[in-house]
Amino acid sequence: MGKGMRAGKKSGGGSKSGVLGGGGMQKQLQQMQAMQRRMEAMQAELEEKEISTTSGGGAVSVTVNGKKEIVDLKIDRDVVDPDDVEMLQDLVVAAVNEAIRQVEEMSNNEMNKLTGGLNIPGLF
Repeated sequence: MGKGMRAGKKSGGGSKSGVLGGGGMQKQLQQMQAMQRRMEAMQAELEEKEISTTSGGGAVSVTVNGKKEIVDLKIDRDVVDPDDVEMLQDLVVAAVNEAIRQVEEMSNNEMNKLTGGLNIPGLF
C-alpha cells in the first residue's frame, strides 16, 4: 500500500487545480479591472452632462451637472414677491431637488447598463 502511494497517484487536488484556479482568478481580476476602467470613463462622461428642470410653470429653472452642482439658476421676475418669499424658496427647492433626482436616475441607469444590474455598493 505504501508503494502504491509513492507511485505518484494523486486524487483530484494537487498543484494542477491550483494553476487552473489561478488562471480563472487572473481572468476575473482582468475583467474587474476592465469594468473599473469603463466605470471611471462613464463617470467622467456623466459628470459633463447637464439636467435642466423647472418649477412653478417655468417661473424657476435650474441646471445641474452630473457632479450634482448647480450650474445655472433662473428666476422669472413675476415670481419675485417680497411679501411671499416662502413661495419663491419652495419653487427653487422643488426645481433643484427634481434636477438632482434626474441626475441620480441618469447615473443609475447608465451604471446598470454597464454592470448588468449588479448592485455594487458605493458606486454612487
